[in-house]
Amino acid sequence: MSLSVRSIFQDHPYHLVSPSLWPFLTSASLLGLTSSGALSMQSFSGSFNIYNLALVMLVVSMAFWFRDIISEGTGTLRLIQDIFNFFYLNTAKALPIEDVKQALSTYNSNLHLNPRGESFLYKKDKNSLGYYLAGLLEGDGSISIPGLGTTTMNRILNPRIVFTTHVNNVGMYVFLQSELGGIGRFQTSGTNTLRYIIGDKEGTLLCINLMHGKLRTPKNKRFNDLIKSFNLKYSLNIAESLLDTSDFGDNSWLTGFTEADGHFGIKYVESKPKSNTRKRSVSESVSLKFRLDQRAYDKPTSSDMLPFMKNLASFLRCNVKSYNSNKSHSEVLSLSVTSIENTKLLINYFEKYPLLGEKWYNYNKWSTVYYMIISKEHLTKKGRLEIRSLIELDAEPEAEPQATQV
Repeated sequence: MSLSVRSIFQDHPYHLVSPSLWPFLTSASLLGLTSSGALSMQSFSGSFNIYNLALVMLVVSMAFWFRDIISEGTGTLRLIQDIFNFFYLNTAKALPIEDVKQALSTYNSNLHLNPRGESFLYKKDKNSLGYYLAGLLEGDGSISIPGLGTTTMNRILNPRIVFTTHVNNVGMYVFLQSELGGIGRFQTSGTNTLRYIIGDKEGTLLCINLMHGKLRTPKNKRFNDLIKSFNLKYSLNIAESLLDTSDFGDNSWLTGFTEADGHFGIKYVESKPKSNTRKRSVSESVSLKFRLDQRAYDKPTSSDMLPFMKNLASFLRCNVKSYNSNKSHSEVLSLSVTSIENTKLLINYFEKYPLLGEKWYNYNKWSTVYYMIISKEHLTKKGRLEIRSLIELDAEPEAEPQATQV
């Protein structure tokens, strides 16, 4: 089969090789060669001519088959990188369907623990669901476009939207999958990484329609690359997605972004008197902190994240600080809300657009302490004991980075 008549599109989102007619023709030629050879030994009339024809067909079909194999294996460096990307994701373990059903059942049964989340089901408002998904994508997601343009085989490979999170969030993501009509699949990698992968045409188009015009970070450039790829592949005319510049408090985008990158911290300091090693006494105190971190430079789009972080800092009424991450060896921009007045802004926001995942449990304890501080309960012995018990329920506290103001 010539390159001009091969399918220019990848029919299955997880395979690299298109269907080929050459294996069938080679098999037919071998059958004809064997049959005509046996008949010629019995002196059947015309069998030798069939033998010669089958031999020519065998040589031609094998030659073209090997040509396609060589062409598949000698792609550009970009195609080779894409193959490794596919291999890396596909070596992950698929989440069994039984575990998916169990996670959804458990999540739905636990919705009564989050009454605000129960009353604010995003399926009743697709616009809010779109903002939530946009924030989640810009925090914990990525867009893979291995075939933007054409490969050496003149084909376009399917793009994918991938959300990466901790396995503890499986219930939330299975819930989102159900709200999206069951699209996508789940993979686990290692002991604590979960991926929600959307790579089929219908699922990706649904995500494009839901999130179109709702992204705020430079990742919108990658989103437009996704739109360009689908317009090219399916002869569509989806308009370019413009950056959303609406007020952060008007939609659920920040909720999705917080599910990915937000941190709710409670700090309790016990009183300590002066000593030989302590020049001053330490007063008992309780404080709250909400923190959001983002890399200063977005590599996929070669973009600076500082303008976006400054806009978000303006809404949260805080400053942008930066520090060098030992884990990623890169500069990180950080926003921290610590004042009670600004904390009230976040409380009001999350009451209106509640969290749905594991972060809700942290937020619930965080907001509980906030209301205790407002009512002065944190000054009582009973209140202090309750706050300490809430802190002990948390994992080991995250070390505070040494940040400087930008």
